[in-house]
Amino acid sequence: MGDIKTRSITCKDGLPVFIAVPDKLPGTAPAIVVMHERYGLVPHTRDLAERFAREGYVCAAPDCFFRHPDQDALHAGDSRYDIGDGEAAEHLTTAVDLLEGMDEVNADCIAIMGVCQTGRHPLILASRKKIAAALVWVGAAQDREWEVTDCYPEPLEDVIARVDCPVLGIFGETDHMISLDHVRRFRDTLERHRKTYSIQIYQDAPHGWLNDTMPGRYRRQQAEAAWAVQHAFLRDVFSPAYDRTRVHWRFEAHTSKDYDFSKNVRLE
Repeated sequence: MGDIKTRSITCKDGLPVFIAVPDKLPGTAPAIVVMHERYGLVPHTRDLAERFAREGYVCAAPDCFFRHPDQDALHAGDSRYDIGDGEAAEHLTTAVDLLEGMDEVNADCIAIMGVCQTGRHPLILASRKKIAAALVWVGAAQDREWEVTDCYPEPLEDVIARVDCPVLGIFGETDHMISLDHVRRFRDTLERHRKTYSIQIYQDAPHGWLNDTMPGRYRRQQAEAAWAVQHAFLRDVFSPAYDRTRVHWRFEAHTSKDYDFSKNVRLE
C-alpha cells in the first residue's frame, strides 16, 4: 500500500467531499465515489476512501446527508435522513464531475459504491449517466427498494432496465434486512434485463459486516474476501480489454442448508 494525500472540500452546491489520492501516480488512475451508510460521512467512510487510494484509485466520498439538521444524532445512529433518488443523483453527479475535472483521473473509469441505505444509488446514477461500474453493498434488494414512494418515485425495475454498466452485488447470509430471496429477486431482475453482474453472498455475514467500527457486526474474514472480489471486479471492468458488448453473469452464495431468514437478528 502506498502513501496518499487527503483533503476536504466543499463544492459549489454546498456538498462536502473528502478526497483521497495516491501520492505518486505514473499517469491517470481510475476513480471511485464512495457513498456512506445511514450515519453520514463518518470516519469509517473516510477509511474506505483512504484504502481505495492506497490501492491506486482516486477516491471521493461526498457527504450526501449534509443537509440533515442534527449531524451528531445522525452520526450516532439516533436520527435518519431519507434521501430521495433525485437528491442522491444530484450529489453523485457533483462528485463525478469533480473527479472528471481532476488531472489524476481517467474519466472513462469512474465507479460508484453505495452501502446499505445508499446501496441503490449507484444504480440510480447509472440509469441517468454513463459510469464504469455500480458497486452495491448490502442494499438495493429488500422489499422497500421496489416500492414507489416520494423518495423512490420510479420503480427500481425500470431503473435497472436503463443501467448500462457492470454491477457488483455484495451481500451477507445472516443479514436481518436482506434475505436470500431478496438477493435472488435483484439477480433475476438484472438477468431479465440482460445486465452484466457479479453477486456474492457471504456465509455468517450480518448486516453491516464491512464496518470495522462496529465490533458486533464486523466480520474481518468476509470483509477482506469481499474487498478482494471487488478489487478483481474493478480490475476487470477498468481494463481496456474488457468487452462491454457481452453480458457476463456470476452468482455465488455460501449458506447453510437450513437457512431461515426469520432467525437473522440485528447486531450492534
